[in-house]
Amino acid sequence: MMKKTDELIQSTPQNGQVACDSFHATIEFIGKRWMGIIIYHLLDGPKRYHELATEIEGISDRLLTERLKELEAHGFAVKRTLPSSRKVEYELTEQGIAFDPIIRAILTWVKSNGGCTRSKTENEF
Repeated sequence: MMKKTDELIQSTPQNGQVACDSFHATIEFIGKRWMGIIIYHLLDGPKRYHELATEIEGISDRLLTERLKELEAHGFAVKRTLPSSRKVEYELTEQGIAFDPIIRAILTWVKSNGGCTRSKTENEF
C-alpha cells in the first residue's frame, strides 16, 4: 500500500514539495470558513450577490464579499455585469466547476457518517 506522502510526491513530475504545497493550499482554500458552501451554491449556476447572501444563512456581507473576491482572484469564479443593468452575478469557471466532485464526495461522506454536529454559527449543506 502506498503511503499518503508518496502519493503527493508522485503526483508532480519534478518536485514532490510542490505537490505537497499545492495539496495543502487547496485543502486550506476550500476549508476556509464559508468557502465550501459558497462553491456549493454556485455549482447550481450563476447567482447574484443577494441570492447568495439569502441562500447562505448566517454569512456576513464582509465575508461573502471577501470569499467571492478570493474565488475570482484564484480563477475559480468570474464576476459579470448583466447586460443593460448595473447588476452583477457570480459564476464558477471551468476550474471552479471542477470542485463539483470534491464537494459531492464531502456531502456523501457527511451523509454516510451520520452528519456532523452544528454550532450556532455554522451552516449545513
